[in-house]
Amino acid sequence: MERLGRIVNSIEETLIAGILGVMTLITFANVIARYVFNDNILWALETTVFLFAWLVLIGMSYCVKITAHLGVDAVVTALPPRLRKIATLLAVAACLLFALLLLKGSWDYWSKFAFQLSFLETNDVPMPSWLQWIATYTNDGEAYEKLPRFVPYFALPLGVALLLFRFLEAGWRIVTDRQALIIVSHEVEDAIEDAAAAAAGNPGKANNPGKEG
Repeated sequence: MERLGRIVNSIEETLIAGILGVMTLITFANVIARYVFNDNILWALETTVFLFAWLVLIGMSYCVKITAHLGVDAVVTALPPRLRKIATLLAVAACLLFALLLLKGSWDYWSKFAFQLSFLETNDVPMPSWLQWIATYTNDGEAYEKLPRFVPYFALPLGVALLLFRFLEAGWRIVTDRQALIIVSHEVEDAIEDAAAAAAGNPGKANNPGKEG
């Protein structure tokens, strides 16, 4: 589980960083084209929208990994340690059920475009030549002019599958007493103070928010 977690973590971080970089480059290039050359990159907006969807759907699982999702833990933290652990595991079970339902729905939605409607293309995003081999299996060998919709839509089942894995990983860490909660503290100001202290190079204060010396 730990080894697989590190591999998934590497994939998530690489994809998130890469997507952010590509979005920035495309947006910058489109701004230059529009305001300097009075031109427009036709496919820039649609590509950025798809990339943003990938960023959100992959980012939600990464946030589970680093416990960045906000939640209310006023009741849970007031419980004795044993009951707190049980309550947290029940929350994980509910999240797993939700992720399973999401995975079923996202797979059903994506599979229609992958197997039945594979001929449908995006509006403006051109099909990269290095991906044309896909047409052999999905478009009767006929080359795509635009990127088929099932390619960007794959973010749905991929993101939810990663989310499911992250909840499983979080549950295991809670069972083995290496993690207490699956959310960041409900006191958002504490999280902000932690981030500010870490940025200022004061890890001691970051580990003990609100406490002086």
